[in-house]
Amino acid sequence: MGYDWNSTLKLHIVSLKILGLWPHKLTYKFNLYAIWTFLLFTTFIICHCTFQAINLYLLRDDLSAVVGIFYILLIKILSFFKGYYLIKNTSLLNDVLQILEDDIFQPKNTSQEEMVKSNVGLWKIFRHALVFTYYGCNSFFAIYPLFDKTEERRLPFLAWYPYDSQASPAYEITYVYQVLAVVYNTSVHLHVDSLVCVFNMYAACQFEILTDNLKTFVKENENVVGENNRLLLKCVQHHKSILEYIQKCNVFFNWIVFFQFFVSSISIGITMYHLTLVVPLSNQFNSLILYWSAIVVQIFLYCFFGNEVQVTSDKLSYAAFESNWMELSVATKKMLIFFTMNLQKPVQLSALDLFYLTLDTFMRIMKTAWSYFAFLHQVGN
Repeated sequence: MGYDWNSTLKLHIVSLKILGLWPHKLTYKFNLYAIWTFLLFTTFIICHCTFQAINLYLLRDDLSAVVGIFYILLIKILSFFKGYYLIKNTSLLNDVLQILEDDIFQPKNTSQEEMVKSNVGLWKIFRHALVFTYYGCNSFFAIYPLFDKTEERRLPFLAWYPYDSQASPAYEITYVYQVLAVVYNTSVHLHVDSLVCVFNMYAACQFEILTDNLKTFVKENENVVGENNRLLLKCVQHHKSILEYIQKCNVFFNWIVFFQFFVSSISIGITMYHLTLVVPLSNQFNSLILYWSAIVVQIFLYCFFGNEVQVTSDKLSYAAFESNWMELSVATKKMLIFFTMNLQKPVQLSALDLFYLTLDTFMRIMKTAWSYFAFLHQVGN
């Protein structure tokens, strides 16, 4: 029994099933589950975004109100795209999970298993940070109107409704609806982001396993020439399988990452500007800080695990030279040279070939967000 790659994904798969985004055998059919998906997605994302968008239009002449609605609305629209592309690419997700079950992806010894467990342990720490910032932020948004000292009844989010949302019991029902909507939106973000990060973390794990195999594949014995050749061919096949896995993963999250980076840079800039408009250390100020932190953690993890794929793939070409390659036959040495030449260029994950998932991209996003903030600050003044 090999390492269970699905063990880290089980929590997210179960959660996505509840959210209506993980059908049986990753195939949508016209059944009760499809109706469940439609009802949840329409009620808690499409309708919720529509009510806020209408309110944004009605208040379009008030810059402060527009800013207060827009930066929240953007992230909720982003959850729509994440859910949509998850639903659209279910067959691709199934292919990715099938590739992970291939024996060639299994750790070959205790040392390699420890490498995988170390990476999974690091991911679990980051996952706790995601859960804390995501749900902590939205919990604050959900409860701070209850402690607001103004006499006016306030909802967690500014939105237009075709009825008087200030009168009872409409106010209480609308309040609960907004809380449920934000929990659903947050859960979509959390579990789709987690899928992308775990898939990238697994890619880095595979490069580490392949690196270890390349360092140790040479057997120092005159009678094992054929065995060395077979082990090297297995390394070549492993590399091809990793590239196929990464290519499918990249197709799955191409648009997700593109929208994530685009929306995040705008949202961070708007949030920073909004912080200059509210009273420091007030409930609204604290909720904005948590919101800003959640977005920064979100894009950092995308970039961090994407960067790990690049770093670990870059080590492959050096690993071959750390093996006892001088013991190889001439034919196997030639094969190793050709293979090493193919390993010279590190693998980079991208969003539509426009942005690479690297720490350098993370810094560029933060700089872009600062530019948006400076622009809004100048317009506001």
